[in-house]
Amino acid sequence: MNVPDLTSFAERWDRRHLLDLESLSAEEITILLDVASRLKEATEGCRRKLSLLSGKTCANLFFENSTRTRNSFSLAAKRLGADTVEFGSSGSSTAKGETFADTAKTIEAMGVDWVVTRHGTPGTPNLLARELGCCVLNAGDGPHEHPTQGLLDLLTIRQHRGSLDGLTVALVGDIAHSRTARSNIWGLKRMGAHVIICGPPTLVSPRWQELGFEVAHHLDEILPRCDVLNLLRIQFERQHARPFPSVREYAALYAMNAVRMRQAKENILIMAPGPINRGVEITPEVADGPHSVILEQVTNGIAVRMSALYLLSAADDRYRSGNQASA
Repeated sequence: MNVPDLTSFAERWDRRHLLDLESLSAEEITILLDVASRLKEATEGCRRKLSLLSGKTCANLFFENSTRTRNSFSLAAKRLGADTVEFGSSGSSTAKGETFADTAKTIEAMGVDWVVTRHGTPGTPNLLARELGCCVLNAGDGPHEHPTQGLLDLLTIRQHRGSLDGLTVALVGDIAHSRTARSNIWGLKRMGAHVIICGPPTLVSPRWQELGFEVAHHLDEILPRCDVLNLLRIQFERQHARPFPSVREYAALYAMNAVRMRQAKENILIMAPGPINRGVEITPEVADGPHSVILEQVTNGIAVRMSALYLLSAADDRYRSGNQASA
């Protein structure tokens, strides 16, 4: 199997950590997406193995439940020839009083090259990036950001539309509690898309308008203008009070169904980060219909995580070589 030459991309990438999309430039996002596309092709749709990262180890340090993201990072590492270590908070030393940072340092001391972390507290990956010597990737920090989810969404849109510049993309649903929404918002804006943030007033802050984004509370009013709809899950587990009278009412106002599909553009893309709640954010005929790219998003998740692991590793190798040379 041909190993793609990614040297030119690696030379233009300087970050050893991937903590958010808000701080990334359009060029950096483009590099991540370009490398993801090439790795997806080289691994025949993220199914075959390459040896680009052979001998390296990725530790998944998750303090919140995860299925898609955790498995996706593990597969991404293995597809590039790296080993993986899985760590969960249940039964760990943190339950015995050890601090989160000390747990991470202990894992790093086992010889890992990347720590992929998910935690309920915003800013936790930034803390680890300061405390650890290895690369840190944010797999979700509370409601703050989920950068690789944002990247896989951008990659999926780009594969279907060629470019994000000038597209109208609506993020619909639980914006207040969604780290996916925040990563998408910053990434889409950086890549030139017009972003509409839509949902109940209790879940969409008007302050987004102050940052230059369009805010809407009625899906039917904006739907005919949208090129892409990203339907976000209602995160009841993060809510302290019900933000709308009932799930049935929410579905009546915001769920994408067959009736609403007739109001949409003929080539609209329907996305959802998962897990999807059928009948709440989206009905089965739409989720499984020809406009849905939900399963493509899952595959692209492996591609963008391969890209991130590769680029961070290349930057880390240069960083360590530079330190050794100056020692």
